[in-house]
Amino acid sequence: MNTTPRTVYRFEFVHRVDIDEVEQTLALSILAVGCLQGEAAVRLDAGYAIDRDRRVIVVDGDTETGRAVTRVFTGFCIHEYGDDAFSVRRPGDKSPRGGAAAQVPVSAVA
Repeated sequence: MNTTPRTVYRFEFVHRVDIDEVEQTLALSILAVGCLQGEAAVRLDAGYAIDRDRRVIVVDGDTETGRAVTRVFTGFCIHEYGDDAFSVRRPGDKSPRGGAAAQVPVSAVA
């Protein structure tokens, strides 16, 4: 059994940002990475989940393809919504809330 923690990037968006548009931005990011690394790589290695109520998107960063999606998505979000429109939590950082990842500036993840 593998007990290695997963690398997951958590994006949380402010209320002024339309979560449907964010989902479209994620789809565009996945398409862009697919153009570079191949559709098969994206289908096999680019995992994500969306929680609309909490305005959160998580992207699996365990693979090179997943990390590429994370970088492209971060860049698109900065460009489209602004640096102050969302936060990214990076795995491995500790926060005061008992082990959750700490918020980091978006530029630190990109």
